[in-house]
Amino acid sequence: MTSITDPSSIGKPVRARRHVRTLTGYLPETDASGKEKWPRGEESVWKAGMRSVDKDVTSITKSFVNHVQTSLSRQPYNLDDLGAYQAAALSVRDNLLVNWNETQLHYTRKAPKRAYYLSLEFLMGRTLDNALLNLGLKDQYKEGVETLGYSIEDILEKERDAALGNGGLGRLAACYLDSSASQELPVWGYGLRYKYGIFQQLISPEGNQLEAPDPWLDNQNPWELPRLDVSYEIRFYGHAERQGESGRAIWAGGQEVLAVAYDVMIPGYGTKTTNNLRLWESKPKRGFDLNSFNGTFLSCFSLDMDIDPYTSLFEIQVGKELRLKQQYFWTAASLADILRRFKNLSKPITEFPDFVAIQLNDTHPTLAIPELMRILIDDEELTWDAAWQIVTNTFFYTNHTVLPEALEKWPVPLLEHVLPRHMQIIYDIRWKTTRFFLQSVEKKFPGDRERLARMSLIEEGMPKQVRMAHLACIGSRKVNGVAELHSDLVKTTILKDFVEFEGISKFGNVTNGITPRRWLDQCNPELSSLISQTLKLDKSVWLKDLTKLEGLLPFAEDKKFRQQWAAIKQRNKERLAHHVQTTLGLIISTDAMYDVQIKRLHEYKRQTLNILGVIHRYLTLKAMSPAERKKVNKRVVFFAGKAAPAYYIAKLTIRLIVNVARVINDDPDTKDFLTLYFLPDYSVSLAEVLIPASDISQHISTAGTEASGTSNMKFCLNGGLLLGTVDGANIEIAEEVGESNVFFFGHLTPAVEDLRYQHLYHPVPIEEKCPALAHVLNTVSQGAFGDGGHYEPLLNTIRQGDYYLLSDDFDSYIAALAMVDEAYMDQDEWVKKSIRTTAKMGKFSSDRAINEYAESYWNIEATSVNKNKCI
Repeated sequence: MTSITDPSSIGKPVRARRHVRTLTGYLPETDASGKEKWPRGEESVWKAGMRSVDKDVTSITKSFVNHVQTSLSRQPYNLDDLGAYQAAALSVRDNLLVNWNETQLHYTRKAPKRAYYLSLEFLMGRTLDNALLNLGLKDQYKEGVETLGYSIEDILEKERDAALGNGGLGRLAACYLDSSASQELPVWGYGLRYKYGIFQQLISPEGNQLEAPDPWLDNQNPWELPRLDVSYEIRFYGHAERQGESGRAIWAGGQEVLAVAYDVMIPGYGTKTTNNLRLWESKPKRGFDLNSFNGTFLSCFSLDMDIDPYTSLFEIQVGKELRLKQQYFWTAASLADILRRFKNLSKPITEFPDFVAIQLNDTHPTLAIPELMRILIDDEELTWDAAWQIVTNTFFYTNHTVLPEALEKWPVPLLEHVLPRHMQIIYDIRWKTTRFFLQSVEKKFPGDRERLARMSLIEEGMPKQVRMAHLACIGSRKVNGVAELHSDLVKTTILKDFVEFEGISKFGNVTNGITPRRWLDQCNPELSSLISQTLKLDKSVWLKDLTKLEGLLPFAEDKKFRQQWAAIKQRNKERLAHHVQTTLGLIISTDAMYDVQIKRLHEYKRQTLNILGVIHRYLTLKAMSPAERKKVNKRVVFFAGKAAPAYYIAKLTIRLIVNVARVINDDPDTKDFLTLYFLPDYSVSLAEVLIPASDISQHISTAGTEASGTSNMKFCLNGGLLLGTVDGANIEIAEEVGESNVFFFGHLTPAVEDLRYQHLYHPVPIEEKCPALAHVLNTVSQGAFGDGGHYEPLLNTIRQGDYYLLSDDFDSYIAALAMVDEAYMDQDEWVKKSIRTTAKMGKFSSDRAINEYAESYWNIEATSVNKNKCI
């Protein structure tokens, strides 16, 4: 005899158990009197063996040495700085795990409503220094490792940045996790465990960006904890068969993989609360669907390679299908995990929104909406209306762009192929949910067929496209932008029709924020110390209430304080110069203004405007006499940022920057007054060195294109002044610090579309419109910085069409740079501006932002682990 398998059952989903226990989330059993019972063995023995956080130097060094011997299997004789970093990190992780366990037990006991932050990117940066700061153990670990013969500074330098993101979106998510834990809010993050992060950026001899893989996990990641007991089956492809008129369907066949969890502890500052970032990695199943097997055995087990290659972060070469699979894999695993945790509460599924809020960080996680509908209808057997009621009270959507080309859409044929059941549900949402909605729109706006087409989930065309921003809007309880101007643009442009019909109350604003723990105390410790001394406050007070910085305002008139402030800025410049010398071998003057622009390369961010301004300054200097040059403000200009591998124009901008630097840095007439550097392979760690050294930073996007920006906040918090357009969060920064302390230029948002219309239908030659810019462009074309022919595609984006308005803003930009020079020459007044800027940055703490989400969107409350009595 043997077991028998019905071939027709292969590949069909097995009905999941209603509740599956994992190794986390248990509560003690109680006796009849309500007293907790110890689960097994002698309670006294267990408790004697349970450790607490190591807070003294002796315990810390013992833990360090223990990990050297056991975790690393090393000896003092063969332990280098990398090994010392790994031992220190594992020791700190032990402390985090103690608090993590207490936090999770506390949440399980109290069963508060929780929020879950779904983001395709989490740009965490280095963890060790931040963990020590939040645990309050920096000094103890510094002393401990020194007694063992190591320098804490050398150890910290050995950590690689966690490469889980690209730019501002991922860094914002990281700040919000830090603030959630610091504010004692029950918030978890969910993301993907990329094996290869954003690429390593190299520069070729010709000045071109080169991309190399960044296998950031090669030396393992001591901060993650594999949760092999937490895994979920994720299905792709196959077929979905509807079951009568119930609305339910059976999705079967295709390809299945396992999503396996890896946890990263997120410690709060000055609290035991340690939240979680759960990252998903794909693993092959032990078996596969024989009926759908087509002979390509490898394909059934290669999804890990499909989801995780470093290029997949940008949809380069791997294609849209892999990006779609990536997004569904992550959202489906996250929802399965969230539902499992909810079912531990033994509450009816209708109460799901009372215990769960899910934040969609941009449109990437929007597939969670049809996935939750699938679960509720197909697995939980709810009616359509009941399921939709739960969905629309669970999700919240943050929009991060109004650029039409950046609004995510998926071809209908692709969705039907990869996720057939979800395409059915999207069509059902269109008809069952929005049918009466669109009929009401027709009634309110009779005959307005264009409005009906604009509001449809499906964009007509060849092929048809699913509008993910519309799906996120329809399926969410509330929608927000990330700066006041951006939120207004969302309501008056891309979602205008929805606002006019649903009402303004669904649409709000939460201006972005940054964590002052990393972006002041950690990256600028001397300034942090000066602030604490001056305010006569422990840093634990003002780092959690950034409005306390306003106490610095009177000290702007204190000469001694200004001297201390300026001296710290100078030492930060020297630190940056030392970093550049040791990493790139370049000698940089520290006796000059430091002018910095660090962002991912994109035409709307206008790094091109900046480099053309540098060329204009160089040509102006060349035309001066030696005596005139001596009166000029010395300036060192820094660029850093990566261009997407397929973004040709952005990569040409990098090439131009690099080759302009080669010329002007070697020109004996001007190199004492103007130098230029492109720092390759931009990262969080490089930003932590660049930002404190900045005198002026540039945030010069075309008006109405930058949603918010957060690097502007980081620079200003560290006393760097802002040069920018009236765009994004620049506006709110100016409102806080005062317009006399910022340098604005350029056209305003209302003028942008009219200017583009003029460019298209009534173009004026640049030689007439902006002679100064025409001279710069011609200088580049004539080969002053290498073969001008290479740059013609870039220059023609300005000469022909000029979509981002460089020719319209150039003269204003040059005038603003001149105002910066004039202001900087009066160092006393400049330092006052710097102090006032830092003092008024309290609004831009991510603590404020996350509390706005908690109170006005998610309806969750802080719950203190410090007061929890643990077993």
